Amino acid sequence: MLESRASSVSAELIAVLVAVTAGVPRVLTIGDGNSLPSGPLSPEHRSLQAGVRAWVERQTHHPLGYVEQLYTFADNDRNAEHGSYGRAISISYLGLTREQPNRQDEAASWYGWYKYFPWEDRREAEDENLAIAKALKAWAQAAGTAVERKARGQRGAISFGLEGRRWNEEMVLQRYELLYEAGLVAEAVRDGISGAADPAGLHLGTSMRQDHRRILATGIARLRAKITYRPVVFELMPPTFTLLDLQRSVEALAGRRLHKQNFRRLVEQQELVEETGLMSEATGGRPAKLFRFRADVLQERAYAGTKPPLGRS
Repeated sequence: MLESRASSVSAELIAVLVAVTAGVPRVLTIGDGNSLPSGPLSPEHRSLQAGVRAWVERQTHHPLGYVEQLYTFADNDRNAEHGSYGRAISISYLGLTREQPNRQDEAASWYGWYKYFPWEDRREAEDENLAIAKALKAWAQAAGTAVERKARGQRGAISFGLEGRRWNEEMVLQRYELLYEAGLVAEAVRDGISGAADPAGLHLGTSMRQDHRRILATGIARLRAKITYRPVVFELMPPTFTLLDLQRSVEALAGRRLHKQNFRRLVEQQELVEETGLMSEATGGRPAKLFRFRADVLQERAYAGTKPPLGRS
């Protein structure tokens, strides 16, 4: 089917490869940070996963560890920014790893994912983003009918936790899609969508080519959801760590602060870690116990799932 319609249909494999380094969630990119590792599906690839692994290793020289299929996009005109039209099937994967230094001759670079989604980091302040709230209100008021104005206003309030609503950290894609529809991100301007405010003036993150920022948003949302029922955060941790290291990594991924005692109580109750008998001197204060992930937890929780410590402060 793909071969018979090669002029109008294409398939691309895209990887969202995530690491947490020094408490910062980071994503591996190519092209000066404006693209995710990607490449076309080829007959030489024995499977989709084999194909995405091949492209990641070829473009970044970074081996893939844990990987799972993320989402398949099949939008018309996905390649419009390059003057090429038609339906593009984009098959994305989420990979979790630990950051490795790149050689100077490599084209791949690691960037904090809040560089692309600054509004998603609410660790320091959970106040409403006034610039976004104001722009969304203007966009809602610009709608043609009262019903449309109300619907737009409700979408903005629900997505961004405005007007007393709770912030849902898993609604990453919905927030990005809303900003795109409102013409408030650079990709919308590129695609000819005008908004009620100047995206450049709002500083709403770094844009990416095609729909790669949309795909990255999907990956962040998946990972944020996944850490609430599977211990995948340990794929991102070093072999040994303190409980504070673990908490800071979970907070970095979720984009919000957690209650310290609730966090530690849940870790202990779920028996996710075990003591190594060693101490860390790199805490800046009293030495802290070093822990390691119990390797059998993944097997034990594979079917029942696990609730990681995301209790609210």
